[in-house]
Amino acid sequence: MHPRDSADIWHRTRGARRGFLVAGVVVALLVWALGADAIRRHIEGEADLETDPAFYTVATPPAAGDPGDIIRVEEIASAPLGSAAWRVIYHSRDLHGEDIPVSAVVIVPDTPAPAEGRTVVAWGHPTTGAAAHCAPSLAVDPFQLIEGLHEFLAEGYAIVATDYPGMGVAGPSAYLLGIPEANSVLDAVRAARNIDGARAGDRLVLWGHSQGGQAALFAAERAASYAPELTLLGVAVAAPAANLSELMSDDIVNVSGVTIASYAIPAYEAAYGDRYPDGEIAAILTPAGTAATPDMAALCLLSQNKEIHAIADPLIGGYVRSDPSTTEPWATLLKENSAGAEPLTVPVFVGQGLADELVEPKATEDYVALLCSQGADIAFHRYPGVNHGLAAYAALPEMLLWLSTVTSGRTPSTTCR
Repeated sequence: MHPRDSADIWHRTRGARRGFLVAGVVVALLVWALGADAIRRHIEGEADLETDPAFYTVATPPAAGDPGDIIRVEEIASAPLGSAAWRVIYHSRDLHGEDIPVSAVVIVPDTPAPAEGRTVVAWGHPTTGAAAHCAPSLAVDPFQLIEGLHEFLAEGYAIVATDYPGMGVAGPSAYLLGIPEANSVLDAVRAARNIDGARAGDRLVLWGHSQGGQAALFAAERAASYAPELTLLGVAVAAPAANLSELMSDDIVNVSGVTIASYAIPAYEAAYGDRYPDGEIAAILTPAGTAATPDMAALCLLSQNKEIHAIADPLIGGYVRSDPSTTEPWATLLKENSAGAEPLTVPVFVGQGLADELVEPKATEDYVALLCSQGADIAFHRYPGVNHGLAAYAALPEMLLWLSTVTSGRTPSTTCR
């Protein structure tokens, strides 16, 4: 080895170590800052822990209102530093166009808004459960699942995060039902625009992870017809539940699939019971699956994982009688609730972890190929070693660059060939 090569390696190594040291200091400061902010929000948000349950209690059916009209709103004392936030109950529409109440949170920076109002990032959260008490807005920290929140606030965006129908406000679940999830996302944006002080404008970007990816993609497909007053600039998703047929077929043989199915079956029964009145939807369950589903459907991910595993683990391989993706009426319903039926005419960002065992890379690659065949402009990024839970965080740096591009009126480069 030439001495210069050795010196170069030493300098590069020392530089790398210095870089790691600086990065470590930055990470430590960030953790300290976020920890301090979390402590502050916990202390200041004690009132939030005691929010009157009546806030989420709404008459059934609610008093008439247009989609996005506010039923109830309250400020959240524990908003992140440099921001203001609200919980809001608003009017939306279910699968059949009926008026339903839905809850959400809205967060905006405390800096002056531009004259035209703030551009909105509408967030679709990953699965937290399907029961009313599993809603993110009910959490001690209702902001913790919004991936990219602090970056969005720093750039001046308004962030809107729906709970989805049946969560927060009690009612039939819309778990993995594309249309009502999409409606709740778009109507939450309308509600934000009705909040004094939020100054939310009509420019919109959709951002979702996992289940939230499905919600965001359906919202993108429906935005022009359902909410034509909004200007959709683009849609970004990470590990999206885009193809439910592949998702269910891939996962029904593991605990994740059992959990997903236990949330979906009651939701689909409620939504499609009139269409299939003879019990065809639940007929796919084994007797053990039938007995376990009510208890499973009431449990929340993250906070009740131990209880979920206690019920679901013994049911692996014995929860359903057959593969839902090839068994009617499930085959039809899963296809109807898979994204891609309508071409997307706005830029699309897709991030996918290659170590994802829930939304498998092939499923996302198949969806991207479908969009490319429809002429969409797609920025598709793969992340080696990244699992499902970290997909959105891994995608965030490139998503933020993409976001800056689409909000400035430029067209991102496409990976479609």
